[in-house]
Amino acid sequence: MKITGAVLEEIGRLRPFSQSRPLTVSDLELGRPGPTEILVRIEAAGVCHSDLSVVDGNRARPVPMLLGHEAAGRVVEIGAAVTNVSPGQRVVMSFLPRCENCSSCSEDGRLPCTVGSTSNAAGTLLHGSMHLSRDDKPVYHHLGVSGFATHAIVDCASAVPVGDDVPPDVAAVLGCAVLTGGGAVLNAARPKVEESIMVVGLGGVGMAALITAASQNVSKIIAVDTLEEKRMHALRLGAHVAYSPSEVIDNQIKAKYVIECAGNTRAFETAFAATDVGGSTITTGLPAPDALAKISPMTITAEARTIIGSYLGSAVPSRDIPKYAQLWREGRLPVEELITSRIELADINHAMDQLEDGKAVRQVIMFG
Repeated sequence: MKITGAVLEEIGRLRPFSQSRPLTVSDLELGRPGPTEILVRIEAAGVCHSDLSVVDGNRARPVPMLLGHEAAGRVVEIGAAVTNVSPGQRVVMSFLPRCENCSSCSEDGRLPCTVGSTSNAAGTLLHGSMHLSRDDKPVYHHLGVSGFATHAIVDCASAVPVGDDVPPDVAAVLGCAVLTGGGAVLNAARPKVEESIMVVGLGGVGMAALITAASQNVSKIIAVDTLEEKRMHALRLGAHVAYSPSEVIDNQIKAKYVIECAGNTRAFETAFAATDVGGSTITTGLPAPDALAKISPMTITAEARTIIGSYLGSAVPSRDIPKYAQLWREGRLPVEELITSRIELADINHAMDQLEDGKAVRQVIMFG
């Protein structure tokens, strides 16, 4: 079938992206779903730093590639072996499918699926299939989703059904920002009500971590970001105090759990320095592969601290996405407050500039 999507043509073009235009909105061919796959009509797709990291070259991926990994839509068609979703259902896409057979999948979300990680790096779906082409030449899938398009084929392991009461834009953000940030709180940190938690970096993932901590009534939530407008927004969303990174360091502000969500070494070093004795630094960010941080190993031992890597919020999407949807229904998780703007697919290059400038929490592409 004919679809329209945003294809990354070349990695590493110079900014501003609105002028160099690394992404082209193109007409493509999409095949038919295989036995374990589903065809989805995309309703909404969030623009995330994991998309930007492919555009700017921090994450090497094959091109041309149809980007987008945070998306929600309606199931149109299912393969013969699909049992977890039905045509007509609204589904949230997860960017790391789980094969449920490898040793990593037995770790209750702590480790990324080995098979899913391999297929993501190769630009295929979970079992190695590819369904995208343009002018009879293959186009790669992005993280098993390729959600910057009118339609997508994904493996059924990449889709989790949610109720019709969850709006498409909210549903989309559940699939990455909330799954990652919220999971860093609920699955990795697991703070008690009387404990303190700090979030360093207030983009989509960081704000999602913050509102998740607020939903659990954590007694002290500290928000940290370089931009004052994001700190002010964090206070409106439930943070008790908000600081710049320099204020955290200069005033030796500490928390039991510190979640780094910015994806750069300075943020990680700030988070580590702000972790209290006996506490944990949880990192969700993905800096450049060659980036190095400077910390004191002696501090880890002498202060009995831990560093926890939390990929995709240490989540099991089929378990966790319904949990966040229910918190949203109960009015405890204001996901819509994370959405900075709702845009059109044609705005995608400008959206990447906004993301790079730190001006957006979550921009969501809305499809008709």
